[in-house]
Amino acid sequence: MRRQDREITDINEKINILDKCKVCRIGLSENNMPYVIPLNYGYVFENNLLTLYFHSALKGKKLEIIKANDNACFEVDCDLNLIEGENACDYGYAFKSIIGFGKISIIEDTGEKIFGLNTLMKHQTEKEKRYDFPEEQLKSVCVFKMAVDEFSGKSK
Repeated sequence: MRRQDREITDINEKINILDKCKVCRIGLSENNMPYVIPLNYGYVFENNLLTLYFHSALKGKKLEIIKANDNACFEVDCDLNLIEGENACDYGYAFKSIIGFGKISIIEDTGEKIFGLNTLMKHQTEKEKRYDFPEEQLKSVCVFKMAVDEFSGKSK
């Protein structure tokens, strides 16, 4: 990281950012062209391993890309605020962000799919509630996860 003075090294602070943010942008690559999409997410951080969960329709460009290339990156940001200045170059922007890399995969196992959806719902609603998903709903949604190999945090 070029600006080491802005790097977040404390894992608890990184997890707090993941807790606070609600939208994650995932970056995929198709034929050497980037493809970035914003998604709601949920996550699990256990034994120093971060796993992100997402859901979508059963068909679409991102799923086709994931099937062909499982390398992915992600970015979340929050606490965004304009910092004003006297001159144009004195302006800036306050933020907290997390960026990471890993492997992304489509979940086929029904139990893991339910776990992923509940993880997503817990993060988005901030409620410790376990949801039931009728079989028809499970068949109509794709759940995928990203096993994160590395991630870093930054703030200004």
